[in-house]
Amino acid sequence: MQIIQPCAELLGEPDGTAMLRQVERCGRVCYKSEWRTTEDSYAGFVRKILANGHEAVLEHASATVRVVCDRGVSHEIVRHRMASYCQESTRYVAYDDIEVVCPQGLSEAQFAAWEAAMLACEAAYKRLREQGCAPQTARSVLPNALKTELTMTANLREWRHFFRLRLAPAAHPQMREVAGLILEELRAKIPIVFDEFAAKENT
Repeated sequence: MQIIQPCAELLGEPDGTAMLRQVERCGRVCYKSEWRTTEDSYAGFVRKILANGHEAVLEHASATVRVVCDRGVSHEIVRHRMASYCQESTRYVAYDDIEVVCPQGLSEAQFAAWEAAMLACEAAYKRLREQGCAPQTARSVLPNALKTELTMTANLREWRHFFRLRLAPAAHPQMREVAGLILEELRAKIPIVFDEFAAKENT
């Protein structure tokens, strides 16, 4: 058994400036103001539509992120229906040793109890596999803490909705951790759209 840390990676090396120029090109149709487009007018235009709450224009650009987290967090992520997903399948992937993500904030005694439970799950899974169970049957004993990988593609408006929910103080601590990792990736490549969430990330 191996304990791993969650992570996120933006796929495809997107050109954030080009994405926002696309948003501007589409959005200016609403106002018939295409003639105002310049080399750098996208920045002011995007800031204005955000201030006005005209976020539908952001649906003309999307981003894909690869996430490593536990299956419990993945169940929260895939509830965002305005997105596309591919996820590691426990039906078809056979594990020799499992990888798990440890929840935050455990005391020493709590960690010992958690670790013992994870080792017991791993041992039960291996016994079932040795007895001829297919991965899709043996997976029933795998823990919620099992590491999973998924890719998520969403338009920029949906990513903003995702961060409003998943960075909120009431969100699950592990979900907030993963959302913060995704935000860091998107803010590094796509200017303006996600700046407002940086200040909220650690509140």
